Amino acid sequence: MVYFVGAGAGDPELLTIKGKRLIDSADVVIYAGSLVNPAVLSDVKPDCKIYDSAGMHLEEVLAVMQETEAQGKTTVRVHTGDASIYGAIREQLDALDRMGIPHEVVPGVSSFLAAAAAMQKEYTLPNVSQTVILTRMEGRTPVPERESIEELAKHRATMILFLSVNRMEELAERLCTSYPKTTPVAVVYKASWPEQKIVTGTLETIAEKVKKAGITKTALVTVGDFLGNTYDLSKLYDKTFTHEFRQGIGE
Repeated sequence: MVYFVGAGAGDPELLTIKGKRLIDSADVVIYAGSLVNPAVLSDVKPDCKIYDSAGMHLEEVLAVMQETEAQGKTTVRVHTGDASIYGAIREQLDALDRMGIPHEVVPGVSSFLAAAAAMQKEYTLPNVSQTVILTRMEGRTPVPERESIEELAKHRATMILFLSVNRMEELAERLCTSYPKTTPVAVVYKASWPEQKIVTGTLETIAEKVKKAGITKTALVTVGDFLGNTYDLSKLYDKTFTHEFRQGIGE
C-alpha cells in the first residue's frame, strides 16, 4: 500500500492524526525534503528507510514504491501542505494504477490555510469577497491563457498566489490591471514555521517591502480587501436572523 500524506504547512503539530499515524508506522518514507519540515519524521520507526525526493525524478520515486510493495511493506509519500495543490500527485497515482499498486490520499493543512491563521484573517467576508482564487504565475510550468493573472484579477476576489513571490514587482503590475493600487496585500513567508514572517502593504508598495525583507521563495502572496477592516457582520450569528436552528429575535 502507498499512502500519500499531506504534511501540513510546516508546523509538525498541523499533521492530521491519521497522517502522523501512517508516517510513524511506515516501512519506507519518501518526502519532499526541499519543502517538508523534517520534524514531521521525528517519530518514524528505527528501521524505516527515508528517501528525500528533492533529488529524485519520477521514475526513481516509483521504483522505490514498486520495490517496497514487492516486499509486502508500506510506503508513505509525504508532500508539503495538501498534496492536491501543486503536489504533482496525479502522475504518481496514475502510474501506481498501471502497476496495480493500491494507494490512498490523506489530506493535509495547506499553506494558504496556515497563512490565514497566521494573519488572523478570514478570506470570505460578507459584502467583501465570497470567492477565493488559488493560482500562480506562469513560469517554467505554463498556465492556460484563460487563467492569466490579468483574467483572474478581473473578478477582484480574494486571490492567493503560490510560487510567485520571486516576481513580486511584475505580479503587482499585472494585478493592477483590475485591482486598485491601494488594494491591500500580505506576503506570508513559511506560514506556521518558527521563521514565519508576514509583510504587508498595498499593490503599490508591496514589491519594495518584499525586496527589503529578502523574501524570494517559500511564501504566499495574498491579495484583496479581506485584509481591510470594512465588512458586514455574518447573518449566521445575527440575533434577528432566523435559520434552521434558531428563531430570530423580533421576527
